[in-house]
Amino acid sequence: MQDQENQEVSNQPEANAAADAANAANAGQAAQSSETSLEEQLSATEAKLAEMHDAFMRAKAEADNIRRRAQEDVSKAHKFAIESFAEAMVPVRDSLEMALKVEAPTVESIKEGVEMTLKQLTAAFEKNRLVEVMPQAGDKLDPNRHQAVAVVPSEQEANTVVAVLQKGYMIADRLLRPAIVTAAQPK
Repeated sequence: MQDQENQEVSNQPEANAAADAANAANAGQAAQSSETSLEEQLSATEAKLAEMHDAFMRAKAEADNIRRRAQEDVSKAHKFAIESFAEAMVPVRDSLEMALKVEAPTVESIKEGVEMTLKQLTAAFEKNRLVEVMPQAGDKLDPNRHQAVAVVPSEQEANTVVAVLQKGYMIADRLLRPAIVTAAQPK
């Protein structure tokens, strides 16, 4: 029996060694499997990074193109801002030049020509939203649209328009030139 026990004791280190070798082999396979999995993850991550970088570069190029186009549009808008007004003014100039070519103008023909030219000019102003600021006597003085150059004694209420010396103009909602007026003096 003792031989058997000695043999079992001497076989234990061999059994332990075999178990350790089996564990090491399993660990090696797991490490190799883990290494392969990490390599696959790394390659997938690198592919995704390349895809994201490409998308970023495309988006950056598109933003640059949009910025460049917007700058060109603004530049063209500044350059050709008065194109519509200029087109409307050309016929007015043509009419004035034709009036100067008349050999023997009469007072009536000159007056008729000036009236027609004024109609063309008025139409050009309307087309381009250039509106007269023409206050009437007695209107309340509006410092945003009127410029009082004198205050005169008057029977009217204080700070009202007495007389218009020069009409003003607005483009759309922006004041181009205020109407020059005299205002009633406070009593």
